[in-house]
Amino acid sequence: MHIPDGYLSPQTCVVMYAAAAPFWYVAAQRVKKLLTGRMIPLIGIFAAFSFVIMMFNVPLPGGTTGHAVGGTLMAIVLGPWATVIGVTIALAVQAIFFGDGGILAFGANSFNMAVVLPFVGYAIYRLLSGTTPLTSSRRVIAAGIAGFVALNAAAFLTAVEFGIQPALFHTADGTPLYGPYGLDVAIPAMMSGHIVIAGPVEGIVTALVMAYLQRANLPILQLAEPNAPRETLVGRVVTGPLWIGLAVLALLSPLGLLAAGTAWGEWGTEELVQLSGSVPQGLEHLSGLWRAPLPDYSLPSAEGPIAYILSAIIGVLIILAVILIVGRLLTRRRSSEQ
Repeated sequence: MHIPDGYLSPQTCVVMYAAAAPFWYVAAQRVKKLLTGRMIPLIGIFAAFSFVIMMFNVPLPGGTTGHAVGGTLMAIVLGPWATVIGVTIALAVQAIFFGDGGILAFGANSFNMAVVLPFVGYAIYRLLSGTTPLTSSRRVIAAGIAGFVALNAAAFLTAVEFGIQPALFHTADGTPLYGPYGLDVAIPAMMSGHIVIAGPVEGIVTALVMAYLQRANLPILQLAEPNAPRETLVGRVVTGPLWIGLAVLALLSPLGLLAAGTAWGEWGTEELVQLSGSVPQGLEHLSGLWRAPLPDYSLPSAEGPIAYILSAIIGVLIILAVILIVGRLLTRRRSSEQ
């Protein structure tokens, strides 16, 4: 679901930036009220978790790949507004440093994965879990279903954004300028893999982590509950296992290399030539807009699994640093306003 530059027209990208911007603004205002010295690291941990979990590619039908996002889990634990900030930062690091997702398409990717996904997931979780105790198995089931539905909602929006391009932006003879596949191809291609494999993976991961937190870290599940005393609860949250789990995931990230193929709609120009025989004019022009310093999670001095692990560590450190800086800026601004 990381749309590269060139697959969406500049007009579409502007619209998607405009759609995401109000959520970024409101999220900053909401999160500013919640930030404490101990809350900032929690947002960083879950944003880094989202970054790393997206490196675990899974094979999808047709020789393509997909991945979980972790946005529903973060929304359940910290609330959807904190998730907007956390996942947006994770997506920005992926795009800027690793070329995973475009710069022009960043608004679309953020709207799909950092806005729609967490809000849909959180709403479904709250609806299905109701007023059951936090330790109820119904909460685990609700989290799993929410993760599955939310990922597919984001995938569907992505497919629509791809699919409308040939109809809206083409040459006089009907040749597509940007994304070459219409809705009749984009929706089945995206949804089949996400409904059958990627969605269940997201649901299972969300449910398993939820079950673990119920047993080992219950205060963290109370943070997003209505009228929760966050400053009291955050002091009781055990962060050690969370850091260990994040480190283990980073070390295991090369498992994502086992899935052969490229995610649907994320092809480079050479792959697109092999698939369709040509590259749309607008897509070719915009595809080289940004040259990431570590493209495809590669390093000049390392290859294969080692490069992937080092990329995961670098990405996590950058995300934590950005979250810390953003948190301090928002906290300082809140103090000055008070």
